[in-house]
Amino acid sequence: MYAFGLCIDQNYLSPGLATITALADSLAPSDRRGAALRVLTLDLAPAHIVLLAHFAKRAGFGSFDIARRSPLRASRMADASYITVTTYLRFEFTAAFVRRPYLVCVDADTLVRGDLTPPLHALRPGEVGAVRDEFNPAVGECPALPGVAKQWPHLRGRPYYNAGLLWAHTCELPSIRRGVERALLQRRHILHNDQDALNLWLLHCGRVREVGAEYNRFEVGRFLERGDWVRRVVARPLHPDPAAALVHFVGPQKPWQSACPRTDDVREYRVLLRRTMRHVRALGAAHPEPAGTR
Repeated sequence: MYAFGLCIDQNYLSPGLATITALADSLAPSDRRGAALRVLTLDLAPAHIVLLAHFAKRAGFGSFDIARRSPLRASRMADASYITVTTYLRFEFTAAFVRRPYLVCVDADTLVRGDLTPPLHALRPGEVGAVRDEFNPAVGECPALPGVAKQWPHLRGRPYYNAGLLWAHTCELPSIRRGVERALLQRRHILHNDQDALNLWLLHCGRVREVGAEYNRFEVGRFLERGDWVRRVVARPLHPDPAAALVHFVGPQKPWQSACPRTDDVREYRVLLRRTMRHVRALGAAHPEPAGTR
């Protein structure tokens, strides 16, 4: 009934494999066999593509496919300090490639702790499921979508959503792509790259099914190591959330990097990554190159 979609480039091969491991762990064996895994890439080598196919089979997914895609020609990278244009591949999934009624699109810089599929049950035709962004919760009250609240005052205070985890009917994927492509024409309002483009489209034309915060909880401990600014923008207790189905490592510091502060969530992620690498070695594959930043 559903597929998980990931966008993986050379820098994110190891994290992508760890995400696949965690997604498999989140499902019962029978559900895993019924689920599909779909990967889009710009630059993975043939050997890495073979590794992903074998790894998905070992993880227990009943269906796997991978394809090379190019991002939207209009893609705008306003902030490329730690993100590359690979982030726009999330809009290149098609119904013909997914071959399932539903797509759950997951970023590779995440720690999946629970089943991500329940929000699909409430998703209505034409809706995109998304979680409000913890650092940019509302239009005009955060740096995201600069100038939008001034140009369209009625949009001030409207929710702003994080693109790290999205739920969609696959029949809606062409509409999402076209909407984002049109939004990218408003270049002056794009700061957070594809995420701003997605939100700009949602504000004007799209429909959102808001999903609970526990499905995309930011890991904030790394930011507290650097200062207290996060206390002013996150409206919740700043400690690990054991109920979170997914922990998202937003920002330039990633848990697979040696310099990343060793918070509880980072340590949990590294246990997952070590287990993932044991699976890779069991397949007889060479260890993937250490991940960089994207």
